Amino acid sequence: MSRIVRVASGQGFWGDWLEAPRRQVEGGPVDYLMLDYLAEVTMSILQKQKERDPAMGYARDFIGAVESVLPAVVERGVRVIANAGGVNPPACAAAVRAVAAKAGAADRVKIGVITGDDLLPRLDALIAGGHALANMDTGEPLSAVRDRVLSANAYIGSVPIVEALKRGANIVVTGRSTDTALTMAPLRYEFGWGDTDWNRLAAGIIAGHIIECGAQCSGGNCLYHWRDVPDLGNVGYPIVEGHEDGTFFVTKHPNTGGWINVPSVSEQLVYEMGDPSSYITPDVVADFSSIRLEPAGENRVRVFGIEGRAPTDKLKVSIAYRDGYKAVGSLVYAWPDALDKARLADRVLRQRLDRLGLRFDQILTEFVGADATHGRLAGDAGRDAPEVQLRVGVRGHDRAMVERFTREIVPLVLNGPPSVTGFAAGRPKVEEIVAYWPALVDKTVVQTAVEIL
Repeated sequence: MSRIVRVASGQGFWGDWLEAPRRQVEGGPVDYLMLDYLAEVTMSILQKQKERDPAMGYARDFIGAVESVLPAVVERGVRVIANAGGVNPPACAAAVRAVAAKAGAADRVKIGVITGDDLLPRLDALIAGGHALANMDTGEPLSAVRDRVLSANAYIGSVPIVEALKRGANIVVTGRSTDTALTMAPLRYEFGWGDTDWNRLAAGIIAGHIIECGAQCSGGNCLYHWRDVPDLGNVGYPIVEGHEDGTFFVTKHPNTGGWINVPSVSEQLVYEMGDPSSYITPDVVADFSSIRLEPAGENRVRVFGIEGRAPTDKLKVSIAYRDGYKAVGSLVYAWPDALDKARLADRVLRQRLDRLGLRFDQILTEFVGADATHGRLAGDAGRDAPEVQLRVGVRGHDRAMVERFTREIVPLVLNGPPSVTGFAAGRPKVEEIVAYWPALVDKTVVQTAVEIL
């Protein structure tokens, strides 16, 4: 019987269930704990934190997670891999080291710190060197917004994580690695998959894709018979049981809620998939159309037949930049005729904004409870709603104009349509908009580094 390597998912995003990491290492045998914290918007938030405090810029939830799983790391040999480093992996690693020292386990914890994904200090040199970092959606060169860029991070793959594991790290902290690399790297390391072993590398990527969002593949946020998902209050997070040939099983610990079945895994597979035949990562291009799923027992799905091919010569770069200001305000209108009242309030508000000469890049109105989810497709389905929330947002580059909008929506409580509530929060706040700029860069210009603490 082939050796099994178990990789458990403990976080699917920054803000996920704080109990999940500890439950994963205490609920049964696992070899690796994978914690995924980063999304595009997360990087910009972390960069703004680092601007305020150079010691910040990482997912601080990770420090509590490490503290909760440290006994499993030092006593049972569970290894932890996380992209919690955000835009400041060294600071994150230092915080982890302090936790280990406090627990008297500093001599038994080796922290692998991976850097090199942060391109922000090199942007001007890259642009001068002919790397346009053009927006993948519009084709516009990054020079058009260079003076407003907050963060720029290349998505790195599994290679530096594998190196850290080879050098003995039992906690690995990265910056903007791909979500999938956090699971693929330990499988690649344990089974010795080669650089051109495309099918097995693709299997590792798909294993990572299935569990990268935590409980989203084990019953959480699941459309399939959602009323029947058992005991979500005790939901079990997913575990990949990997085999050397690239076949793997998705399962969860016994005596936990939720479920693992072909429909729940299938729903996660199509999440952020894009072209199913070309799921591009730094390590391999995986063919999702080759995936085969079959039930393999209670809360257990076998995944096999996966094919892959050589990766491209580019890395994706996640860039965030300042793009003006926004404010969002809301009021709730009650039955009868709640939708008509909310629509009248919207017309009155827009009339007053126009009379004041306030011009915005965009004004967006939603009638929550009537059409906010389905838009025009909702038609008049919400006409008899017992209550409707009027939600109006504006965006623009003139902060003063956006600030003035916040002073115009609240007066509708008394000088607009009747039956209004939901205004206890008062005047909306003006917030800076952080926009997303996806780009590509040559792999040759991104050099990662691995340090062992």
